[in-house]
Amino acid sequence: MVILMSYHVTFPGLGLEFTLDRVAFMLFGLPIYWYGILIASGMLLALLFAFRYARSFGIDADRMVDVILVSTVFSVLGGRAFYVAMAPFEYESFAQMLDIRQGGLAIYGAVIGAFAAALFVCKWRRVPVLPMFDLAGMGFLIGQGVGRWGNFFNQEAFGTNTTLPWGMYSDGTHAYLAGVQSRLAEQGVAVDPTLPVHPTFLYESVWCILGFFVLWAYLKHRKFHGELILLYVIWYGAERFFVEGLRTDSLMLGSFRVSQLIAAASVLAALALWLVLRQKYKGRPLVITYPVPEKQNGKTQIWLCTWPLTQTPPTDSEIKAKIEQARQTAAQPPAPNGPTAYVIAFGAPEAKTAKGPAEPAKAEPAPAKAEPMGPTEAAKAEPAPAKAEPMGPAEAQAEAEPAKKETALETATAENGPRRTPAQPGSAKPDEASDKTEQEAKNGTAD
Repeated sequence: MVILMSYHVTFPGLGLEFTLDRVAFMLFGLPIYWYGILIASGMLLALLFAFRYARSFGIDADRMVDVILVSTVFSVLGGRAFYVAMAPFEYESFAQMLDIRQGGLAIYGAVIGAFAAALFVCKWRRVPVLPMFDLAGMGFLIGQGVGRWGNFFNQEAFGTNTTLPWGMYSDGTHAYLAGVQSRLAEQGVAVDPTLPVHPTFLYESVWCILGFFVLWAYLKHRKFHGELILLYVIWYGAERFFVEGLRTDSLMLGSFRVSQLIAAASVLAALALWLVLRQKYKGRPLVITYPVPEKQNGKTQIWLCTWPLTQTPPTDSEIKAKIEQARQTAAQPPAPNGPTAYVIAFGAPEAKTAKGPAEPAKAEPAPAKAEPMGPTEAAKAEPAPAKAEPMGPAEAQAEAEPAKKETALETATAENGPRRTPAQPGSAKPDEASDKTEQEAKNGTAD
């Protein structure tokens, strides 16, 4: 296969005509291709979006970086491995298999590789999986929308003949189609190399950018974590199924186009799951949970900041102030055997916390540590009663009367010592009166 380094491209129906050079510039004697620049630009824009909206999904940006770096490597490896495995020709060497400067990345292989790696790293770095997948789905739409223009500079990923005004023709499309006539004939596809073709890369780019803005507008309306990734699969898969039918460079499995099979299966599965989960979470407001780990004295405690989906995420200063306030009113030490989580709600009553990186404690703050008490105050203090079964009004009153009398007696005794009655003429001796009073106290009848 002859690979050209520049193409003369025309859009006859639009009256456009220009020359494309595949090499953007030379760096230390190595050619830097537009294909790589555009792929990298798409990734960079997706990364900027992820940093901007990470907290809106309850994701710590620092931990997210680890997920993105590992996933990016595996997306390239997965995309290339998928393409090499399904390519209709043999590579001359292993080095040629690794050379992606000429193109040859299968998007479904890249998606599978990225999400498989992300699942592992999310578990390792304690990043919430479904919110991370939601954010990644939107990032993929950005990356694909921009990266597809790399196919334009390589003059690849185009379709069959068309009479539409945006039909494209170049010496690159002519050379490729002329060299695969027999293979296309086996698939039942007839294409004239001298006529304009569908710019299918343009269709996919426009569809992905449109899908990004649709999901962006839906951000504040999602019903459950994982909904955006399902919508991404549905949105992209529907387009890919139809556009793949137009392409002339499809990876084949027998007489079937691999991308069409994957697109159809993924759309049906994602649509069914989306409908079921929409019904399950109907009427339940989505709450964002953002973990803030903190180490004290070698122990880790996690502040789980929560807020409603429709609310703007709190800033770092707001979170810091809220944590300081909670620390002063609920001085709970870290658990001795592992991290403890405390819930801090922003803008709404505290919601029940789902299972997170650590098992959260009760949302109610623990009582503040009491100051030391003197003997008199200690005598007045009464231990908290054990939790009892609910009682009726009459039972509660009957239960309270003896407790009141006993408390009054204990208070008087603690303050003044045993009560002694002054001796009266003809009365018992003081010691006898004291003994009698103490006996009455035991029976709960002292004055």
